[in-house]
Amino acid sequence: MSASGIPANPTALNVAQLLPKFEDADSDIRFMSLNDLLSILTVASPTIFSNEYNTCARVIDAMLRSLDDQNGDVQSQALKCLGPLALKAPTEILPPFIEKLSNIKSTTALDTSIPSTSLRTLIVSVPRPIPGLPHTKATLDWYSALSKVLIPRLLGYVVLPLGLKNLPLPPRGMLEVDPKKGADSDAIDVVIELVRCFGPMLHDVEKSAFNKRLIEILEDDRTGNVTKKKAVLAISTLAVFLSDSLLNSFITNLIGSYRKGRLQRRLIITVIGALARSIPHRLGHLLETLAPIIFMALSKDEYEATFQDMDDDISVDPLAEEVKEAALVTLESFLVSCSNEMRSYTDEAIDSSLRYLNYNPTLAMQEDEEAMEGNEDDEFDTNQTSDIEEEDFEEEGGMSDDDDTSWKIRRCAAKVLYSIIMTRGNGDLLDNGTLYERVAPVLIKCFKEREENVRLEILGTLAALIQKTGEAVSISNVATEDEGYVSASSTSRSRKRRRSGSDASMFDASGASPSPQALASPAQSPSPTSSPRSDLARLSPSIIQGVAKLLRSKSLPTKQAATTLLRDFVQVQPGGLSEHLGLIMDPLIEFIKTSGTLGIGSNAIGTGGAVSATGGSLRIEVMQLVNSICATHTTKSLAPYVAKLVPGLIVAAKDKYFKVSSEALHVMEKVVTVLTPPRSSGMEGQFTTYLHDIFEVIVDKASANNADLEVRQRAIHALGVLVARTSGSHRIVLLPALKRYKALDILHDRLKNETTRIESIQAIYTVAASLTDKDQLQSQWVKNVVIELASQLRKSDRTIRDTSLKALKHLVASNTVLDNLDDDTVRSLVHMLLPLLDTSGLNLLGLAMGILTELVKRNPETVIDEDLNNALCRIALAPLGATVLDSFLTLVDAIGTSGAGQPLMQSLLKDVGVTGDPAIVGAAIGTLLVSGNSTVGININDFVHELRTAADDRRKCLALSVLGEAGLRFGASSPLEPQIFTDQFKSKSDLVPRAAAVALGRASAGNPPKYLPVILSSMRRSGNSQYLLLHSIKEVLRCASKEKLNLSDYTEEIWKKLLSTSENEDNKAVGAECIGRLITIEPKKYFPLLQTYLKDPTPTVRGMVIQAVRFAFTDTDKEFDRVLKPMLVGMLSEMLTDPALENRRLALTTLNSATQNKAALVLPHLSQLLPLVIKESIINPALVREVQMGPFKHKVDDGLEVRKSAYETLHALMDSAFSRMNVIDLFDRVIAGLDDEHDIKVLCNLMITKLIALAPEENVRRLDPIAERFQAILAFKPKENAVKQEVEKAQEASKGVLRVTVRLHMAFPGASSGAVNGQVQCQIWRGYWEWVGKDFKSQLQATEMDIKSQSA
Repeated sequence: MSASGIPANPTALNVAQLLPKFEDADSDIRFMSLNDLLSILTVASPTIFSNEYNTCARVIDAMLRSLDDQNGDVQSQALKCLGPLALKAPTEILPPFIEKLSNIKSTTALDTSIPSTSLRTLIVSVPRPIPGLPHTKATLDWYSALSKVLIPRLLGYVVLPLGLKNLPLPPRGMLEVDPKKGADSDAIDVVIELVRCFGPMLHDVEKSAFNKRLIEILEDDRTGNVTKKKAVLAISTLAVFLSDSLLNSFITNLIGSYRKGRLQRRLIITVIGALARSIPHRLGHLLETLAPIIFMALSKDEYEATFQDMDDDISVDPLAEEVKEAALVTLESFLVSCSNEMRSYTDEAIDSSLRYLNYNPTLAMQEDEEAMEGNEDDEFDTNQTSDIEEEDFEEEGGMSDDDDTSWKIRRCAAKVLYSIIMTRGNGDLLDNGTLYERVAPVLIKCFKEREENVRLEILGTLAALIQKTGEAVSISNVATEDEGYVSASSTSRSRKRRRSGSDASMFDASGASPSPQALASPAQSPSPTSSPRSDLARLSPSIIQGVAKLLRSKSLPTKQAATTLLRDFVQVQPGGLSEHLGLIMDPLIEFIKTSGTLGIGSNAIGTGGAVSATGGSLRIEVMQLVNSICATHTTKSLAPYVAKLVPGLIVAAKDKYFKVSSEALHVMEKVVTVLTPPRSSGMEGQFTTYLHDIFEVIVDKASANNADLEVRQRAIHALGVLVARTSGSHRIVLLPALKRYKALDILHDRLKNETTRIESIQAIYTVAASLTDKDQLQSQWVKNVVIELASQLRKSDRTIRDTSLKALKHLVASNTVLDNLDDDTVRSLVHMLLPLLDTSGLNLLGLAMGILTELVKRNPETVIDEDLNNALCRIALAPLGATVLDSFLTLVDAIGTSGAGQPLMQSLLKDVGVTGDPAIVGAAIGTLLVSGNSTVGININDFVHELRTAADDRRKCLALSVLGEAGLRFGASSPLEPQIFTDQFKSKSDLVPRAAAVALGRASAGNPPKYLPVILSSMRRSGNSQYLLLHSIKEVLRCASKEKLNLSDYTEEIWKKLLSTSENEDNKAVGAECIGRLITIEPKKYFPLLQTYLKDPTPTVRGMVIQAVRFAFTDTDKEFDRVLKPMLVGMLSEMLTDPALENRRLALTTLNSATQNKAALVLPHLSQLLPLVIKESIINPALVREVQMGPFKHKVDDGLEVRKSAYETLHALMDSAFSRMNVIDLFDRVIAGLDDEHDIKVLCNLMITKLIALAPEENVRRLDPIAERFQAILAFKPKENAVKQEVEKAQEASKGVLRVTVRLHMAFPGASSGAVNGQVQCQIWRGYWEWVGKDFKSQLQATEMDIKSQSA
């Protein structure tokens, strides 16, 4: 029977017809019959053998014979049939099926592992339990069969008699240690698969029995290393499903076996390490028992005993070294998996790893021999590395002995230090100087390590410490007054309490921004003398001297790792190489210009990222380092090396490998900024020759059509920077006019090419931002470029449109450009801009109006027409943000100033009028009224009359808005009286009084002496009038902050009025905003006063203060920050501990605002504030109460809103200060949040999505608890009588969980198979993924497609 002849609904008869062919002498026929059987079993009904026990039994017997077939293909095909056959076999046949399969003997087959492979194939094919869900009948049947047959067959005895008596004894257990052959490793594979699939259903006695057998295997001296590794793997797999009591019992028995001498120390340490990786969240409380075993193996006594044995002429015991290696590996697992619990063992961990970082018995023996011969040199000083003559580590013969494995111990010790840095480098160990005082000096001394694997690990570990230092001081990524290079001579070892860290501005060497600000000089200023950066600066000389030696070695991986370390150093310490450039620049330049072999390659793997280093990758890494050096060091310090650097870069730019050429052009771009003003002011005359050489190379690459696209794009960008930096008025001509025109023509030509268009636009933008001299541009070039840029505004690509608009804005801001634009070009440009005057794209709208404003100022007759007026009227009808509104009013003001505003005024009054937002339309009319004056055909008295006579509320609101804006812009010359506005407070309308209050505030900002006394005197009244006047004060203060008005004569009285009126509950929110804006005007006077009110006994007053501080954070004045800095953290701490629940909620929103607006002031002290936030994210049972609603009782959680705010704050901090957060604590709260209310679950899903990228390793370790929560969410079904809102919430929660599930699976695909990095992990996640894939298949596929489409 062929596959094509298989019926659609096969029966047992079809199967029976195949049975004779299984015995055929031709292996091809046997294979094809098995293939047909597989096809039948795949499509057949599950009940195909329900009444055909005999046929099923015959098929099983035939299958067992096929598994012992001499032909490998037949065996493989038989294995494929096992799963489908098991799923179709009747329940009664399962036990004998398993029994026969477990007793199969390989007689003729070449592969002796077929029996165990068959059992494993069977186990993975059958229905398995899903943790947290009821077991299906099929699952129960299969577990019953496995428990009756396979488990006794593995163990050698019946574990669960199930009420049956006089059962025959099973044969020798597969796990029993054979006196002749030892343990069977294939049987352990079966146990591992059985536990993985059916672990949740195993009884405690079965788990204990398996553990006992596995320990017996480990205790047996005849067991080989491979088998022992499998036994350890099986133990760690089984540990996932052990109850707490069983786990404690197992650990006790394990330790007892070790103490009785039956279990080797290396093995118990290995088992403990495997458990730490498998069940880290459950092993923490047992560290008190387990950690001493690890540290005993790494103790000082053990270390000294090794060298004592060597003194007694006893060779190093390989088993003893294996114990040390296993102990260090286990210690690393503890540090990574149980970092919180390991805090109390920090000193022991550091001491042990530092001790064995220098462990080298062979070298010690050699040194002893040399000492006996009188050849010992005691003059060596590890701190004077510059005096050490260069050595070739690789050619030393001492470490080439294959019998010496001490390098493995040193590498493990370095990995332990790396784990300490990664888990504790964002907290106390970095802040208190431990890592730099104890760890870093030893790492630096170990640069002389001769074994490359170890050396790379050491370099990577020190690089990680430097990176953590950068994270600690640049968490806000903003420059502060504390930034800059810290010289080694200016540091102090004082460990006094630091008020703030020093925020290093991290330079992004991956790409240059087209923004003109990117061309500024690097700021270098002193930083605090006691900080992680100062600790790093103190060690800078020894680090750089040691690295300089490594750069001269022959090993490519070592060179690359050393280069990477230097790049990290430069990014953390801007200007930090200034005093040491002489040591490193020559070899770096040599690497750049050498295209051949740069040294000996290696496949050594280290933390430093130098895996499989090549000449090309080293050159790229070196150029990235030089790029960072150029970005962070002064021209004066770099000047001596320019003569060698530029020719080297030219050679690299011409390299045939496009990545090298592209990186060289990138460095050239940065070198140009070094050689040109303002960075080279006073020195630029020395560099003109080099600028011309760079120009020729860049032009050649930018204009070459045969160059790689990436190279051309990089060259175009570099060309824009070169032209921009040589623009303006300088003492000398940096670039001749002809070369400038040639460069500009290339940019125009490349602008027409689709592949280089964006880079050309960015380059033109950079050039336009630096235009100063009138003769820098040719008239025809200006016209062509403007028209070409304008034509890009029709493109659908938003990036092209956005960049083109920015370039045009800078071009039209230059008088040079405007003078070269004729009327036809301006008309064409305006015609292209008008379609962008659409509120559907507010970002483009603001830019377009900015360009039109410049054109109106220069050529109003050509620009202003009916189309423009109609477009502005459409804009006035739409809701506008503050930034776009400012651009809109600026354009309207320019039109009015030009004297051509009357048509626009008529359109605004007739076509827009009250149909738009009165605030926006009124602001436009008021602006036009003042700027156009008599030319607009209407005056201010007309609107006063409209206000007094109009019956429609919206017309009154529009008139008030016009008068308010006009009063602001008229200033002291305004003819309006305050009574015009205050009279409208009495209106019964809901709209008019509020509009009058805002208008009064804006008019007051234009003429404070006239209006403010009236407002303040009227605030004595209570009720609605007082509330409205608060809005007027708010508008005055808002305008004062924006326009820098002087209100010093009135601030004290405003302060008093605000405090008295804000005590009213209705006025609290507005009053708080007013107080917040007021203290930004005079922070020295009012901020300390505000702080005292945090101790007020009235919760309302304290709440008002908390809100006021939040509103104050929007101020960006440096003087305000200086006043705020010493008080802010203390105030936030006091707010977060306020006894009033609502005030703590407000405090959390205030902290959230502070991290966004005052990050440099808050984030260095996050360690004081974050525990308070985490505390608020924990459910407080005291705040949960029961409320009787009719016959039902409902639970009400008064702390829910506070918890929401706490989670929102944690979510925000992940973006701004993740490096300062304890990842373990954060994950604890995220996982706990998955059991909380709906809104918090949604936030936690978002946080997990971010943590996939931020903390992938910890995310993998937390997959099991995440899976348990996700499964509970997906399994939840609303009641039949649930309201629509509850159903929608459940659906939304399920969608969110599925989306995160897919993202986790895509990020960690290995976890879904239950193994990560070769370790057994994530068993619960594995079962959850299989369940989701089965029960939510369609939703999962749709979600996966959606995510992939979004990524694309």
